[in-house]
Amino acid sequence: MNVHEAVEQRREITSFSQQEVENEKIERIVRAGYLAPTGNNLASRELIVITEREQLRSLSEATPFMKWLADAGAGIIVTGRPSVSKYWLQDSSIACGFMWLAATEENLGAAFGAIYHSEDAQESEKRESHVRKLASIPDDRRITAVIGIGYPSNQPKPKKHVAFDEIVYFGKFNE
Repeated sequence: MNVHEAVEQRREITSFSQQEVENEKIERIVRAGYLAPTGNNLASRELIVITEREQLRSLSEATPFMKWLADAGAGIIVTGRPSVSKYWLQDSSIACGFMWLAATEENLGAAFGAIYHSEDAQESEKRESHVRKLASIPDDRRITAVIGIGYPSNQPKPKKHVAFDEIVYFGKFNE
């Protein structure tokens, strides 16, 4: 599969089978996050792989919108380091996208569980503290997201997108 096919085939999978994800696949997915570009080539993001079932269940409680993580084959916590780069949020977000496409390449499903909440500091602190405690993450890291990966229990149909010409402009913004 090429990257264009992975982009087209990518779906948010929130229902996973109990089939175990092979370590080699997890390593290739994490490597994609490791190789993702960063602002000024600074290592402002880190990845923590969780495969232990009880930890995944506990992580799924970080937000009411991540219950699916309890059944995932693995969760990858993506952190950002503001002390390393002012682009920590962009860097960690790009790593998430790269890992999601790598999971698609591996015929695995993936879902994005947002932890950092840019518009609600109290909610962000609650979510980040939950994840921080479970994975022993130092206080100087921000926790962007948890990417859940696993074998899909079903394959959702493609979502209907807003028309291309309503989103993409060439040369100037047109209304």
